[in-house]
Amino acid sequence: MNQDYLQPVLTAFQQMSTWEIAAALMGVAYILLASKESQWCWPFAFFSTLVYTALFWEGQLPMQALLNFYYMGMAMYGFWLWHKHGKQTDALVISRWPWKWHIGFIAVGIAVSAVVAAYLQQTGQSQSPMLDAYTTVFSVMNTWLIARKVLENWLYWAVIDGAATILYVQTGYYATAALFVLNTILAVAGFISWVKLYRQQAT
Repeated sequence: MNQDYLQPVLTAFQQMSTWEIAAALMGVAYILLASKESQWCWPFAFFSTLVYTALFWEGQLPMQALLNFYYMGMAMYGFWLWHKHGKQTDALVISRWPWKWHIGFIAVGIAVSAVVAAYLQQTGQSQSPMLDAYTTVFSVMNTWLIARKVLENWLYWAVIDGAATILYVQTGYYATAALFVLNTILAVAGFISWVKLYRQQAT
């Protein structure tokens, strides 16, 4: 039984293109560098999402292609923002949001996701409209949080990447699903790292 589940994953990894492997590795480098507050995480994010934009567009996944195209723009914004503050005395420090901001953030995300999911269901453009919509919308919103160095972004990423793992399993992208399991673990590690850095700032 275990082999029945593992075989599609192993086959998917064997079929991964060189570009897909490169994009995945750059994505891992982005998360690791971001957890260390290194501005050089953003160039890795840019080139990783550039490749994924092309791959998803070619693979007829327009929502995922558009999401990665958005990531490209946010990578440039994130690099500019972190680089600018890195040269000034008012460095962009890690911050925390009050609960009421998170409630508003989640409420807006759910509302927008519901509209997008309804559209995808009507048009039949997605194999999994609900997961596709929610992961896409919250990914768009949460990318802004990490660019602004909001501590809780890592908790959102852990949930988003976990949901994305389920999405890719349901749609047969087993290799990508396995990579998102790793992303989920790295998001938790990133949160722990930023908590330590946040406490150092306070002292």
